[in-house]
Amino acid sequence: MTDWITLARDAAEAARKYSAKVGASTASVIAAGGKVDPALADQHQRIVHGFAWIATTSETLASTAGWADRAHSSGHFGELEELVLRIGFGEYCAQLASGVPMSQNEIVRPGELGLLEEARAFQNHESVAKFRDNGNTWQTRASCAALLANGQRPFEGFGDETLDMIRDQFRAFTADRIAPNAHQWHLDDALIPIEVVDEMARLGVFGVCIGEQYGGLGLGKTAMCLVSEELSRGWICAGSLGTRSEIAGELIGENGTEAQKAEFLPRLADGSVLPTAVFTEPDTGSDLASVRTRASQNSNGNWQIDGAKTWITHAARADLMTVLCRTDPDIPGYGGLSMLLAQKTRGTDADPFPDNGIAGDEIEVLGYRGMKEYTLGFDGFEVSQDALLGGAEGQGFKQLMRTFEGARIQTAARAIGVGWNAFDLAIRYALDRKQFAKPLIDFPRVADKLALMVAELVMARELTYDAARHKDQGKRCDIEAGMAKLIAARTAWSNADLNVQIHGGNGYALEYEASRILCDARILNIFEGAAEIQAHVIGRGLAAAHTKADD
Repeated sequence: MTDWITLARDAAEAARKYSAKVGASTASVIAAGGKVDPALADQHQRIVHGFAWIATTSETLASTAGWADRAHSSGHFGELEELVLRIGFGEYCAQLASGVPMSQNEIVRPGELGLLEEARAFQNHESVAKFRDNGNTWQTRASCAALLANGQRPFEGFGDETLDMIRDQFRAFTADRIAPNAHQWHLDDALIPIEVVDEMARLGVFGVCIGEQYGGLGLGKTAMCLVSEELSRGWICAGSLGTRSEIAGELIGENGTEAQKAEFLPRLADGSVLPTAVFTEPDTGSDLASVRTRASQNSNGNWQIDGAKTWITHAARADLMTVLCRTDPDIPGYGGLSMLLAQKTRGTDADPFPDNGIAGDEIEVLGYRGMKEYTLGFDGFEVSQDALLGGAEGQGFKQLMRTFEGARIQTAARAIGVGWNAFDLAIRYALDRKQFAKPLIDFPRVADKLALMVAELVMARELTYDAARHKDQGKRCDIEAGMAKLIAARTAWSNADLNVQIHGGNGYALEYEASRILCDARILNIFEGAAEIQAHVIGRGLAAAHTKADD
């Protein structure tokens, strides 16, 4: 009997060694002097990003091998788990050997990296060859789809009683309160009802990572990912509500003064204060060093904010804004940036921004509608003198960067939830819908899609939770977080698209949930750092690590 778990560990190690060779080759191009040259990294962006995707695929295999080990250790590595492992490894090993998709029409191939021989050696590695020949085959996909059709789902246990209980609790809440209403809320372009927000607050959604001394649960990023995944499986906007409080809570918890922590953290945790992140500007996007919104102190010592912001989520209903602004115009770039904790009055539909000095306009969007997006204009908006985060100027960018790791991991978790939502709808439709006198799932191309949807979901999920565990250990994980977001966002979009395809014409109709999930999934590759930004961070970071390893 083939020991697929041992083969997976061996193939994952082979993938890591192949990725290391790609890394060394990339470093020779952009860091020939022993240090990454930003201009060369930009010039050779395709090589850098290709390496990032290859490294991410390699690490996804390693995380998936770890999942198989845990499933086996707990007595849950059954037929479905073996099939998922074989399909996932078969597909991703084939991509590494021949071409990894960075987007729908951008495939990074070994030949353009000058690594054809290395790719052939990887493909012919004994364990990799087993997956190549007997992994992602029509037989394994058919068997996997049949088990999925019978209601089986792959192992998802944490081996932790608290986390498993949290999953059950939020899965039940989502099934009862979110999923049945999400599509109508989307069609109505309505905010999530405040009573549902209050219910989420009572469940602890907004205080998962806030310390117990401040009224939170103090459970860490792994629990936060779990909650985000389950809520997003009903609707991405439910899962994203917690992201606002997660960003604000981490900013204040890691950087705030004792007075700021005492004032805001308990109210963030219990949901009585709803925050919003105010970072992006119309002409800056991801280039935060170019932020121009200005804050200066008036004669009373209070701060006055002037400038424009855009893509501000949940802005009207929010009570607290974390505003990235320039407090020292004489210092260019990141050094002049500070973070202000700007309180505001919660708006209403009739008067969304009632305070003096702030105005906003709603941005109409395809999906991700439950919190609404706004442009904001500040014109002398006054904030108290003690609003400077941590009481220190010039620290805003550094403070923000530390929160991006957790936010990106959580975004990956939201993507997993959206991907599962797409699968749930797709398999239900494939079982119920009949064509030519048989259900859609009996057609091999439909069954293939469903099997691959689940295999990729398991793999992306495991990479995401590995990143969360890394963060919970207090380790820097900007690269791990970027990898998780890369693979999870791609999987969510792929699954959403396949869900529409399985629905056929009905998937394009607004009345069917498939259309909503497609719109919601598309944003995941853009916000919290676009896929191209993630790939650049990963590729440059790993190339820099290769130069240090060679010293």
